[in-house]
Amino acid sequence: MQASTYHFLQQNPKFAHFVRFNPVWYRYLTRDPYRIMELEKASKQFYGKTFSQQVDKVGNHVQMVNMLINLSEVMRD
Repeated sequence: MQASTYHFLQQNPKFAHFVRFNPVWYRYLTRDPYRIMELEKASKQFYGKTFSQQVDKVGNHVQMVNMLINLSEVMRD
């Protein structure tokens, strides 16, 4: 692995953590160190930081709150 790629992983612990859980990325970065942008995209998907994943998460929270409100109304009756 090139020194610049290694330093990038040291400076960004989330990416280093992702690489540890997905060791195939060691091979990808060793062969082609310019795949860091792909690493960032894959890491975002792994951690659930993509826009669609966050929208789904918010939707699930809204659904849960709505269900709790309905439950409280039923308990009140």
